[in-house]
Amino acid sequence: MRKFKIIVNGQSYEVEVEEISSKENSPVIPNTVTREEKKIEKPQPKPEVKEEIKAQAGQEIVEAPMPGNIWKIVAQEGQQLKAGDVILILEAMKMENEILAPRDGKLSKMLTKEGSTVNTGDKLAIIE
Repeated sequence: MRKFKIIVNGQSYEVEVEEISSKENSPVIPNTVTREEKKIEKPQPKPEVKEEIKAQAGQEIVEAPMPGNIWKIVAQEGQQLKAGDVILILEAMKMENEILAPRDGKLSKMLTKEGSTVNTGDKLAIIE
């Protein structure tokens, strides 16, 4: 037996601990159930099928420059935009990033919605 002094919540206690050197000397605990590891297959989420969006002649697709959450959509479909106008606000790393129109044109389609999570390169809007 070895004696140890331990402190719990500021209270000092002396304890004796028996050292066991091999499995043969280990105590047997009655009613112990050994458990076999079972391979449990978790249901896999269905992958999101994103339709392939390609720009037509005269259109430009605005993509997410970084991963984040769509915090606020500023521009509306059909709205005329000038280069540099704010289309939406992307929150990434606790910062609000304004996503700007790359050129003059009409916002023909918004491809995302507020609260959505996006990755780098995800398509956000189409300007024509």
